[in-house]
Amino acid sequence: MRKIVFDIETVGCKMSDLSESQQEYLLRDALKETDQTIRDQKTEDAERFLSLYPLTAKVVAIGMYDVTNEKVHVYYESEKEEEWNAEEKPASYKGMSEENMIKRFWEIADKIDQVITFNGRNFDIPFLMMRSAMLKIKPSKNFLGYRYDSKKHVDLLEQFTFYGITRKFNLDFYCYSFGVKSPKSKEVSGMEVKNLYEAGRIKEVAEYCGNDVTATYKLYQIWNEYLNFEN
Repeated sequence: MRKIVFDIETVGCKMSDLSESQQEYLLRDALKETDQTIRDQKTEDAERFLSLYPLTAKVVAIGMYDVTNEKVHVYYESEKEEEWNAEEKPASYKGMSEENMIKRFWEIADKIDQVITFNGRNFDIPFLMMRSAMLKIKPSKNFLGYRYDSKKHVDLLEQFTFYGITRKFNLDFYCYSFGVKSPKSKEVSGMEVKNLYEAGRIKEVAEYCGNDVTATYKLYQIWNEYLNFEN
């Protein structure tokens, strides 16, 4: 069975890039506030959350961990096609357009049996599917399917919370709890992706994405050995 672990990084557009009606819709709660401090905070939150929605954001990196070959592959947004390898670990990085990133992901997805994610059911997969449709790309597979069937898709956040029965924690929290090196160890987190991107430090975003899938794979190994009862 061929498996890949994958993760995406996204960056939201500017609020001013949206139509007036879209801005009004997103800022409707903020505009109801009479307290200027609260209004400003809600406006700031609305702008920050733009990175979470495929209608207001784009994919800037897709990281994949090939379980069979134990190698990381990361595609990241770049105006020119370029590629390089990490010196300290088996990882390759390729720069390309968002459209080509998504096309290549679905080409790979078509050849695999199972994907492994962390919160992929609620974020990564639906985001990719919606962005694909917006770019007129047909997804090769539907990894959402039946929520309680992990044959095609193992979402570790679903598994570690027993499908929402227990409290959810972020990837960093689970990594520290299980003794796995956190992708945030070098003081880079998902919240900083937009700042890095806007500063032209997209390769650092790509490396962070690669670290994310590596940590997710380590967590998958723990889940598969101790908590997977379908083996």
